Amino acid sequence: MKKALIQLHLSVFLAGFTGILGKLITLNEGMLVWYRLLFTIITLYILFRWKGMLTRLTFKQIVPIGLTGMIVVLHWLFFYASIKYSNVSIAVVCFALTSLFTALFDPLINRGRLDKTELLLSAITLFGIFLIFHFDTQYRTAIILGIISAMFAALFTIYNKRLIAKYDTPTITFYELGAGFVGLTVLLPGYLYFFPQPLALPSLSDVSYLLILAWACTVCMYMLLMNALTKISPFTVNLSFNLEPVYSIIIAFILFHENKQLTYAFYIGLACIILSVVLQMTRVARTIKHAHA
Repeated sequence: MKKALIQLHLSVFLAGFTGILGKLITLNEGMLVWYRLLFTIITLYILFRWKGMLTRLTFKQIVPIGLTGMIVVLHWLFFYASIKYSNVSIAVVCFALTSLFTALFDPLINRGRLDKTELLLSAITLFGIFLIFHFDTQYRTAIILGIISAMFAALFTIYNKRLIAKYDTPTITFYELGAGFVGLTVLLPGYLYFFPQPLALPSLSDVSYLLILAWACTVCMYMLLMNALTKISPFTVNLSFNLEPVYSIIIAFILFHENKQLTYAFYIGLACIILSVVLQMTRVARTIKHAHA
């Protein structure tokens, strides 16, 4: 469990850079996600084939994994769209609602009971986000996109938990992202019709950022996350990912000076989000202590 917690927080730290890279990359969200998937699956295929880690699956086995992959693709699309419509700080804070959606969806999907403590901790996060967005209405579109992104992120973690019980981490990661790439490629012509993007190769700087996004923030991050999910509940994982906005916001303040666009309400709301994470991690730590007692 201790190793899983370390892996979890390393994956959260790496995820904190995804919003920054999304801001730096000049492509629209559709092309950004397409190139991210392209570079990622090429890397995974070479790596897993070289190490003999890739397991062949039947079409029937691939279908549920592929559908889960499409969920993460939708999460990425809405997340980067939220960044393009606002800024990194606003978009990543919406991501903190993932814990609320997890607390609601997990019992429904897995036919369990609602956890009152999880709902209470999520309510603290929700209150923090309410404070942040109460003062300004200029980011309404970005907020809606960010909330939808958080919903898909919660569903992805819940369904991933099921898959990990049946398959190994490398196999799940490769087939999820591979199926996501195929699905997005099929949908891309229609997407580009409604959201036009010049069909040109990405610039050298964009390629550099995309490679970092694929290798560090996708391959490494997802491998760490999958391993953590074998020991830790989806709610704890998603609540811990509420720290992602903290990392992203600090970097965004340094690189883009976004602190000049925010007011005191933003910082109070962010403090509520951090409090909900600290309380949950304290709860997990006590569980670990009692388990070893």
